[in-house]
Amino acid sequence: MAAANPWDPASAPSAAGLLLGHFVASGMVTQEMLNISKKSASYFANFSRLQQITNIQAEIYQKNLEIELLRLEKDAADVVHPSFLAQKCHTLQSMNNHLEAVLKEKRSLRQRLLKPMCQENLPIEAVYHSYMVRLLELAVTFIERLENHLETIKNIPHLDENLKKMSMALAKMDMLVTETEELAENILKWREQQKEVSSCIPKILAEENYLHKHDVTMPSVPFTSKVHVQTVNVK
Repeated sequence: MAAANPWDPASAPSAAGLLLGHFVASGMVTQEMLNISKKSASYFANFSRLQQITNIQAEIYQKNLEIELLRLEKDAADVVHPSFLAQKCHTLQSMNNHLEAVLKEKRSLRQRLLKPMCQENLPIEAVYHSYMVRLLELAVTFIERLENHLETIKNIPHLDENLKKMSMALAKMDMLVTETEELAENILKWREQQKEVSSCIPKILAEENYLHKHDVTMPSVPFTSKVHVQTVNVK
């Protein structure tokens, strides 16, 4: 049931209603002014909406606070969580037992440390034999490569200089390769010329034999010039 409007004189015969009726009768307040004052429902609706928004913001703040608490709990889980605390307590207890055993055997351990360990075998449980074999293999491999590793570490400061030397050596190698290719081409050309000369020599010898058989005397100058021309072409 809707509540009565205290500013409406016709809603209920209250003191405020009677007073407003007196004002309307006297002309101090008009009916239009009272009608305008009746439109307060929108204000109450906005007020309830504002109250809802405030409640929602408070709920969001509460949820954010819970989320922050959960994050803190997650970050500090290894400190405050019971399971982690139990593991830490167990580890500390085992360390405490080990230290107590060491303190009990302090005198014998001191004597054993003072005694030289040369040509003695250290007892190792059978469970750890495979691990020891693997450890010895790694130790031998490390010792074999130790010198190379040390040399590599020593060469690290001179790495830039070595790279420059390598670049210069590669450039010289390229030049030598180019010269070698040119030399190989010249050798091939020289071989072809030698083949041509070798093919011409039997012809020349045959001509000389033919001339000797027929007693034909030829001037020496043309023959010499011919051979000279052949030699020049070969070169």
